[in-house]
Amino acid sequence: MKQQALALNAVRLSGGFWQEKTRLVAEVMLPYQWNALNDQIPGAEPSHALENFRLAAGEAAGAFAGMVFQDSDVAKWLEAACYSLVNHPDAELEAQVEEAVRLIAAAQQGDGYIDTWVTLQAPDKRWTDLAWGHELYCGGHLIEAAVAHFRTTGKRHFLDVMMKYADCVIAEFGPGKPHGLDCCGHPEIELALMRLAEASGQPRFAELAEHFLDVRGRDPERFRDRRPLAFVFPPLTKAFEPDYFQGNAPLRDQRDADGHSVRAMYLYTALAQVWGLTGEPALKAALDRLWTSTVERRMYVTGSLGSQANGERFTIDWDLPSDTAYAETCASIGLIFWAREMLAADGDGRYADTIERVLYNGALSGVSLDGQRYFYVNPLESIPEVARARQDHEHVKTERVPWFGCSCCPPNIARLIASVTSLAYGRTADSLWVHQYMNCEADLELGGTAIHVSQETDFPWDGAVSLSLEAARTCRFSLRLRIPSWCRAYHCSVNGQAVPDEQDKSYLRIERDWSSGDRVELALDVETRFVRPHSRIAELAGKVAVMRGPLVYCAEELDNGSDLHNLLVDPAGSVGGKSLPQKTDSGVVLQLSGSREKEHTETLYCEYQPEDIGEAGQITLVPYYQWGNRQPGQEMRVWLRNAGTGRV
Repeated sequence: MKQQALALNAVRLSGGFWQEKTRLVAEVMLPYQWNALNDQIPGAEPSHALENFRLAAGEAAGAFAGMVFQDSDVAKWLEAACYSLVNHPDAELEAQVEEAVRLIAAAQQGDGYIDTWVTLQAPDKRWTDLAWGHELYCGGHLIEAAVAHFRTTGKRHFLDVMMKYADCVIAEFGPGKPHGLDCCGHPEIELALMRLAEASGQPRFAELAEHFLDVRGRDPERFRDRRPLAFVFPPLTKAFEPDYFQGNAPLRDQRDADGHSVRAMYLYTALAQVWGLTGEPALKAALDRLWTSTVERRMYVTGSLGSQANGERFTIDWDLPSDTAYAETCASIGLIFWAREMLAADGDGRYADTIERVLYNGALSGVSLDGQRYFYVNPLESIPEVARARQDHEHVKTERVPWFGCSCCPPNIARLIASVTSLAYGRTADSLWVHQYMNCEADLELGGTAIHVSQETDFPWDGAVSLSLEAARTCRFSLRLRIPSWCRAYHCSVNGQAVPDEQDKSYLRIERDWSSGDRVELALDVETRFVRPHSRIAELAGKVAVMRGPLVYCAEELDNGSDLHNLLVDPAGSVGGKSLPQKTDSGVVLQLSGSREKEHTETLYCEYQPEDIGEAGQITLVPYYQWGNRQPGQEMRVWLRNAGTGRV
């Protein structure tokens, strides 16, 4: 039975790690991003996104500016703001939301069409640049924003605007329609239509989503032959073949995660939504293949995706360079969306494990601790002078920036954090699933009984989790607690009595009659561990990464000096931890036994001597998501040389 997430207003953060993050979204990130969308951040690249809507609505004079997909930045900001208002009411933010909704409605054409670039630049060229024009991509994000607005406010006016838009799309796309064999070069409309169908109760939207999925890849040449109306990317090269669009084969036949990594994640999310609805075996088989390809052969240890800047894309198995990684923040967020749908449909803890890995590492690194600077690209190694000098590193920023000309990532990370409580729980008719551990209060109903669950924890810094239950009456159900794959040992008790180790798909299953006052104590081992890479990842041979609980750690120049490539860590040595405040965040910093290779500067090459290894010392590591916050523009490295592998 497919799980249902608890509604945002049913789960309230009550302290700890994620309350601080969502507060940052409400008080800093959303106001900052509203100003950025209105071109009011000094020194930041201009957005023009809201001005484009004013122009399209006839409320201002001027020309379109920005990327062809600039509308989507407004949509994602809107979605994030709607989520944030549930638990952080703010009259000014609410007024900004309604102003943005008003502008979108005012920019809508009579037949429902919305796209400011086409409306202002090429009104007679609708749907003629599906490969590169992003019309349906932008429309999809606006639909997602409308669904979020409807679910969080109960108001229908924005939803009605976007249902009219979706009907405009239906008139053009689908069997026997003018664009019956076409789909958008950037998947997004598919997952949005699935969410619109659920919110509106109208199956025609899900039917169109399924149609888009069915036609993709039937004719790979449809993408190859298209030429953009607007300059978005360079002319087609090896990086922009049909697989870039995931259009190289029918989706049910695809075997590898290929092409643009964000496009792939949004597409696979929609596939998982349809599989969760239909249970089609061929879709499940394809999803399993694509999941294995993505997570077991093409994902960074941080959960990031995309190993090549040209095409922002996947390449081949085991090709995971640290210094030129693309690892786009949006791709990490897309992987969370996909994993969430797989988890809901399948109930396997490996999907929740992936959500956790990405959430605390590859996604969260995309925003500074003060919420006002961002990474688009999230490398696992940074040497500033190299990044500045080499053209093949020009996508790698050595410090976060205020905004981007293409700013898809900042509002995306805002909407993820603002909705993080939706990742915490799942429920079926007879079970409550605890997927992610965070301080929160939750209200739900199981078997007709109202239940309140209070969760207390200092996760991810500590593995102790306490859950207290209150119920209107005694109620029998299964409480399922995820035991993370990284956890070496754990202990669980109910009212002081140890719970037998009965796991199902990585969830500890506790079935009993629950009553008010019942208390569950779970202790997860979050001790530091050393992680080795797959033997096929050539550039990581002889290296290890360090993790503690779900967190990946890294070395920074500020703590360890420059030339971090000369550090050698000893997995057999001692590991200590200490708490280190860091701007608006705090957490556990690690001290590891290690050494540093002696500096050699006399000649370019010389004969190796055993004494070159140098003296033993301490290596300091900080959580990866925090890097670059204390002193930006310094060296950073995740993978460290292993002193136990022949002094490589």
